[in-house]
Amino acid sequence: MLDNKTILITGGTGSFGQAFVATTLSRYAPKKLIVYSRDELKQLEMQQAFPHPAMRFFIGDVRDKERLERALEGVDIVIHAAALKQVPTAEYNPFECIKTNVLGAQNVIDACLTAGVHRVIALSTDKAAAPINLYGATKLCSDKMFIAAHNMAGARDIRFSVVRYGNVLGSRGSVIPYFLSKRHEGSLPITHPAMTRFSISLAQGVELVLHALQSARGGEIFVPKIPSYRITDLARAIAPQAEQRIIGIRPGEKIHEEMITETDAISTIETDRHYVIVPNRAFRSFEQNLEIYQQAHQGRPVPEGFRYSSGDNTQWLSVEDIRRLIREEVDPGFSV
Repeated sequence: MLDNKTILITGGTGSFGQAFVATTLSRYAPKKLIVYSRDELKQLEMQQAFPHPAMRFFIGDVRDKERLERALEGVDIVIHAAALKQVPTAEYNPFECIKTNVLGAQNVIDACLTAGVHRVIALSTDKAAAPINLYGATKLCSDKMFIAAHNMAGARDIRFSVVRYGNVLGSRGSVIPYFLSKRHEGSLPITHPAMTRFSISLAQGVELVLHALQSARGGEIFVPKIPSYRITDLARAIAPQAEQRIIGIRPGEKIHEEMITETDAISTIETDRHYVIVPNRAFRSFEQNLEIYQQAHQGRPVPEGFRYSSGDNTQWLSVEDIRRLIREEVDPGFSV
């Protein structure tokens, strides 16, 4: 699928980018694998970690459309992972978040159309479903733009799609590394005792993107079926003897996250491993369009009134599940 292809990853020095590069180099023989990001130090470290002849490194910002167009010359596939992602940071710096997550998304779309890219997958977040914070709102806007971009393809052989998933275990700035750093202090700060989150590993995130690249018809949002965890169980898994100190919800936080709202469910189909939110097409009836995507993905409509929330999930990580995943995904030497 990726053999002899030129692939560019925006924000490629991040946790996802590094996992995607490692998987791609181990399974495929890409012509070029381009990391596009702003951080020269992280690029240097990545060059040292992946001394492969297919690797290329471009310093650039998704806010810079001209630089994107130059970087995308000859590129077949784009994975758009660049974003400002920290909820409190986005609340305090809204204009900067909009410049990267919304205007940057428009630049990526325009540059892909100009450069003749064939496949584009944008990474999204559960916070884009019914958003209450600026980060989620900018990602919802980005999602809508990538879905609509498929309508602008014209005669071009290009497909735009989105993958949406929850918290990535052990990613930079996430709660697990933070709790691990605090676990010997005698207490862990808990924002709300009822809080739940979806959980996905980096490897699962990469597999979802590869699945979308292979199966996307264009305009879909792919949502994986993944488990939830309770924040109190996470604290018990990492530091069972520590006090759980309630500090209150931060600005822009939800108690439970959603990946598919009840409104989205009207246009959602289900497969064995995924949900797919189907785009509406102005030139087709709703029923005809849903049938086309059902056949393309071998799926079936979800039940009426369906919603996919971390609080109502049917799959849950136990305390021992969380410990095992921390050892597998974050810290092989972890023990309690």
